[in-house]
Amino acid sequence: MINIDLNNTYRLISGTIGDRISLGEFYALQMSGNEVLLRVIIKPHPDPLLPNVYNLSMGPPVSTDRIDDTVRLRHKDSSLVFSTAILFALTFLTEFPDMHIGFDGSDDTRATLYHSMFITNRTTMQDFFVSIGVDWYVKLLRNQLDIERSAEGIPLFKPRPEAFDYQRIRHDLYRYYMLALKN
Repeated sequence: MINIDLNNTYRLISGTIGDRISLGEFYALQMSGNEVLLRVIIKPHPDPLLPNVYNLSMGPPVSTDRIDDTVRLRHKDSSLVFSTAILFALTFLTEFPDMHIGFDGSDDTRATLYHSMFITNRTTMQDFFVSIGVDWYVKLLRNQLDIERSAEGIPLFKPRPEAFDYQRIRHDLYRYYMLALKN
């Protein structure tokens, strides 16, 4: 279980906040006793139907502005790692209060992790953030026979953000998780 504590984080060794890309780096202790350099990247979400949303990703750096988010790491303290990333997100949102930070549940393991993290840290997160869950939908046309499609004939999936449902079970995961700065 991940416990977010914004007063207990790794120290960033570098960090920049910007409207195009934000980068923060820190060393995280692993179960092996070794430290691994992790980078947090916040950059605009590519979906034009999610304006003002920035995606947060985290992992070992592979180039100046990319990370490997597929590697499986065994953190000595996952709470410390995620607290550091959430604090960086809070710093970004303080600088850009009209934006949202998103976390992609790209597979069931990650979506379950984010879902559980939002639920177990509800009290802490609500002090700073509004939590949002996002599902995608395809509109059924009025003729009840077809769905809305793009000009290329591909089903048109649209995001549907909603207030995070804390009663929603782990087997009914959102596809995307977002945080907005609490007013």
